[in-house]
Amino acid sequence: MKKSAIIIILILLPLLMMAQHEEDTENGVVSLAGKEGFTIGSKKGDFLFKPYLLVQTSATVNYYDDEGLDKAYNQDNVANSGFAIPYAILGFTGKAFNKVTYNLSINAAASGGALLQQAWFDVQVTKQFALRAGKFKTPFAHAYLTTLGETLLPTLPASLTSPVIMPYSLNAVTPNIGTGFDLGLEAHGLLGGKFGYEVGIFNGTGSSVNTATKTLSDDWHIPSLLYAGRFTYMPKGVMPSTQGNPNRLNEDKLLFGVSASMNVESENESTNDFRAGAEFVMLKRRLYLAAEMYYMHVGFTERQKISENFNYLGGYIQGGYFITSSLQAAARYDFFNRNGTGKDGFLNMPAVGVNFFFKGCNLKLQGMYQYIGRTGHATELDRDNDDLGLAMHTGTLLLQYTF
Repeated sequence: MKKSAIIIILILLPLLMMAQHEEDTENGVVSLAGKEGFTIGSKKGDFLFKPYLLVQTSATVNYYDDEGLDKAYNQDNVANSGFAIPYAILGFTGKAFNKVTYNLSINAAASGGALLQQAWFDVQVTKQFALRAGKFKTPFAHAYLTTLGETLLPTLPASLTSPVIMPYSLNAVTPNIGTGFDLGLEAHGLLGGKFGYEVGIFNGTGSSVNTATKTLSDDWHIPSLLYAGRFTYMPKGVMPSTQGNPNRLNEDKLLFGVSASMNVESENESTNDFRAGAEFVMLKRRLYLAAEMYYMHVGFTERQKISENFNYLGGYIQGGYFITSSLQAAARYDFFNRNGTGKDGFLNMPAVGVNFFFKGCNLKLQGMYQYIGRTGHATELDRDNDDLGLAMHTGTLLLQYTF
């Protein structure tokens, strides 16, 4: 028992120094806080290997309003409903030579390039400077950087994941504000125990592409890549990357962060996308609070022959409170001007939820209801377009097991 605890501590020590948003986990999927796991290591402790697992199964009901439905084709208001497996992740992580940490995970619930969820190694040059290479989370948005198994609600804010609306038919998918996983190289570190930084270069093609497909920018004549950075201030020490963990009910942490990125000729050389964000996170014993604002500017390339630019603004505020050591209440308000700041109106998307943690077996049950409303649009067409593809009412139950 004691030996297992010592091994886990040895795993965590280099990560406390190396990662600004992963204090208690080296994989971004499963937290080790308060858990004893299976680990293989050398006697000296300089080589460690730890497998991990996360499985989620969900039941969802989505109700869509009449706009966008064609009754002639018998399209129903209730669609995209039933059972699903959002994630089925098997991975392993560890360290070598007391300098290198590594992680590889496969998401069996995905397809194509997204099967490879993460694959990276991290080299600590000094306590304040490390380099990470491979496929991992881009440095943007607290919602994405949270440990996957410890999110407050079963789904991410729609303002991060929903594609924007533009009055043009493009030769590629319309961008969304969130950037998620990508392939690249990143420098990161923690200065003075309070200031964190992450600066990196990525392909900008997202989690579904694992090959080198980029070229030079026709307009700017630089590599058509995603250039991203994030800077944080944590006055009370490193902020754990959790939105709810029954093993961490005595924390007192604060985080203030800013981030920005430029995706040069993203979306098949159709647009240049600039993103910026600001975030606030607080953990105060049983209480968790977070708020984010983000902005995206979409500019078309000269090849598209479109002189217009589009700007989008979104954000959310969310909170959770442990009523008991096993029961957490949750709420979120999410907003998004999906049609762009040049038009009136926005989506307002309140959600409520509850999380129950089964002690001693690593099971977590989440329930959530979300409503998507539309406010302030100048025309009925703008109002109808704003929530295309989004369910007006969503109910979700999600059961999660981690190892």
